[in-house]
Amino acid sequence: MRHGDDQSGFGPLLEAVLFAAEQHRTQVRKDAAKTPYINHPVAVAAVLGTYGRVNDRAMLMAAYLHDTIEDTGVRGETLEAQFGSDVRRLVEEVSDDKSLEKDERKRLQIAHAPSLRSGLGFLNG
Repeated sequence: MRHGDDQSGFGPLLEAVLFAAEQHRTQVRKDAAKTPYINHPVAVAAVLGTYGRVNDRAMLMAAYLHDTIEDTGVRGETLEAQFGSDVRRLVEEVSDDKSLEKDERKRLQIAHAPSLRSGLGFLNG
């Protein structure tokens, strides 16, 4: 199902939530409580929608999906096929290259964040 270009209805947004939940189903955060990882993308989307007043569906979908490429092995092509090219581009903008050392990834995030078209630079972390 490709819904990234259709801006009507909540179905595609909910599909992104379900997809992210399935991809992160076995992951937990590094906190003491071992919080389910999916809480992080849900919180990011909530911050964007509530405090950032973001109502662009592609951007909210990307918020839910933002760690799928770097943390679950999902490929950009898969995101594009299911959610459209805009969502893929937004997710790829904020995805780290996990082949790099952590310090280098963080350095690149800081250097790259001001140039992001999406305004999603704060998603990393």
